[in-house]
Amino acid sequence: MGLFLEIKHRVLNWIIILVIPVMISSCHQKNENKEQAVHDDMMVRIAEIEIEPEFRDDYLAILKEEAEASVRLEPGVVCIYPMFQRDNPNQIRLLEIYASEEAYQSHLQTPHFVHYKTSTKHMVKSLQLVDMEALDPETMPALFLKLGQ
Repeated sequence: MGLFLEIKHRVLNWIIILVIPVMISSCHQKNENKEQAVHDDMMVRIAEIEIEPEFRDDYLAILKEEAEASVRLEPGVVCIYPMFQRDNPNQIRLLEIYASEEAYQSHLQTPHFVHYKTSTKHMVKSLQLVDMEALDPETMPALFLKLGQ
């Protein structure tokens, strides 16, 4: 009986030493592949907008409301971060990050975006949408985690 227990103990040790690390590595690889797929599908854009000076305050209020609702209500909207140039406050920039092209297309149909677009159309002097590619998309989650600290 003692020999049987010793063999059983050795087999269990080999399972722990060989099999479990392979299983963990496999799970880790699946997570990396999933994260890479998420990064590959992401859509990153910078919207360059110039506002007519007399509408600046109204435009910023509507934009702020739209950006907040988009991030809060839409799972596919990772980020809509509005900002303006210090030296030229009528120059607005939006950093937009969507989980996918489909998330972006869905965003365009939401009531808050349609309200923003129709309410501000007469306020916009120029608009240019610049599609971007991230240099290091794997770092992006760390940036958002850092904001939560």
